[in-house]
Amino acid sequence: MNKKVVVLGGGTGLSTLLRGLKQYPVDITAIVSVCDDGSSTGILREEFNIPAVGDIRRVLVSLSETEPLVMELFNYRFHTTSDLDGHTVGNLLLTAMTEITGNLSDGIESLSKVLNLKGKVVPLTEDNVVLMAEMENGEIVEGEHNITVAHKKIKRVFYKEEPTPTQAALEAIEEADLIVLSMGSLFTSIIPNLICDKIVTSLEKSSAKIMYVCNMMTQPGETDNFTVTDHVAMLNQYLGKRKVDVVIANNGEVLPELALKYETLEQKDAVRYDAENFKKMDNQVIGDDLVTVSNNMIRHNVIKLGFHIFSYLMQL
Repeated sequence: MNKKVVVLGGGTGLSTLLRGLKQYPVDITAIVSVCDDGSSTGILREEFNIPAVGDIRRVLVSLSETEPLVMELFNYRFHTTSDLDGHTVGNLLLTAMTEITGNLSDGIESLSKVLNLKGKVVPLTEDNVVLMAEMENGEIVEGEHNITVAHKKIKRVFYKEEPTPTQAALEAIEEADLIVLSMGSLFTSIIPNLICDKIVTSLEKSSAKIMYVCNMMTQPGETDNFTVTDHVAMLNQYLGKRKVDVVIANNGEVLPELALKYETLEQKDAVRYDAENFKKMDNQVIGDDLVTVSNNMIRHNVIKLGFHIFSYLMQL
């Protein structure tokens, strides 16, 4: 029987990690944060009073074993002058299946059969949650999109109303052999999974090691000047009695011309691999050159990443 890996996250980081991990013989459950409220997802949330479906769509696509054309269809975004403008086919299908089955979890399960998933996808909650942030200057910002575009230093994030996590998410965490916190926006994709009391309680009950795959680039306002140890320290603040046991981090060099592009256009810098501080963290660090470039964008090498996760799992 394959060992059970539970991956928590959201956004493109989670779907990227899963593309590599699914190449290995592991039992994957992806727990997806559902607080995105931008573009197509935001419109559908408001109209149908459902959790965010955009990140769910990305994860379904990344775990799917079907024909590439089906994946292209799922990700197809309409460009028109009607109300369809900006919507993706996958978001509409997830919304329709949620309406048909009565909840998002059952809607995901139904679509999973069509997409032949290499793993299971579970929403963090069925609630239509609203993410809030308290900035360092005391300002309170409502909504994930507004938090992201504010580009201000975040003191803490919390939910407007405490959500009820899905039972499937709680059970997956408690039964896991390894729990992975995916790379992604720290305050708007990863930590939203850790500000539910019941999730933290399940993490405390779990005997699984907790792994964090560190971001390669900083996020403007969120993690300016953050090093690897800064990311880990922030996550540890939200993990209750648990701490991050092992970190996978990039120690490869980002090409200077790409680094300049990110710094100039997006105000992002490479996360520094501060090995001199690792002993203070009291956890294992797996360092490797994980840099790959796709369409002039810096990305994690997903095959290397999957290999490191699988290799660590086999040692447990």
